[in-house]
Amino acid sequence: MKRIKRKTTLEMLWPYFLRLLMERPMYVYELKKEVTSRFGFTFQLSAASRVLRKLQQDGHVVSEWRTEGRPRKYYRITPKGRELLESFRKYLTEMQSKFR
Repeated sequence: MKRIKRKTTLEMLWPYFLRLLMERPMYVYELKKEVTSRFGFTFQLSAASRVLRKLQQDGHVVSEWRTEGRPRKYYRITPKGRELLESFRKYLTEMQSKFR
């Protein structure tokens, strides 16, 4: 079970990030705090940065620097990211039904 949890959390951060970004734009540390409080696991900020960079390269999120207060890079989900998350949800539902 430990291996399954690792595979569906630490090794697969992108759906958690996209789900949270559906609510509002967030910066990397904010995403880390939200994942920890809502989903119950933690990870290195460097891992989050790698995942966000890949999501951005693939067009699933965009980023912008905000300078009011402390300068931070905020990430926002794109329509393509919303489609990916919806496809992932459908896939999970299909997989769950196969195990019933």
